[in-house]
Amino acid sequence: MPDVKISPASIVIGLAGILILGGFGWLTFGPKPAPAPPPVLTAEAKAYLGNLALGNVHMQEAESMVNQRVVEILGEITNKGDRTVSLAEVTCVFRDYSGNEVTRERVPIVGAFNGTLAPGQTKPFRLPFDDIANTWNQAMPTLVIAQIQFQQKP
Repeated sequence: MPDVKISPASIVIGLAGILILGGFGWLTFGPKPAPAPPPVLTAEAKAYLGNLALGNVHMQEAESMVNQRVVEILGEITNKGDRTVSLAEVTCVFRDYSGNEVTRERVPIVGAFNGTLAPGQTKPFRLPFDDIANTWNQAMPTLVIAQIQFQQKP
């Protein structure tokens, strides 16, 4: 049997390669940090909640450009208070026929796309959903205002 000799440099290079591959694997497939919890209603926002009213809320079904079913929740939000709202988000909870939650999504109805909501103003909103669970009961989801932010006074 021939005598096999491995140089110390080969051992160091081999160990370094194993460590690098192990580190890459751990970073890629290892534990992921928990997502940050969504913002909650502040005391100020809770006090203002009664000044925001959802109205004319209804549901319709459409088809996307890729022939996928899209459920749309349409409605209006009215600001009956005296502050300008810069962001309002609602949580939409879809349920199955037994009343169990099947899908929950938090979406903005005031803010990013349609600007602020001034006192006394009413704005329409459209919430498209294309990934609702098949077990959904086809009923209107529960809509809950989950966050309110106000425009800062100059």
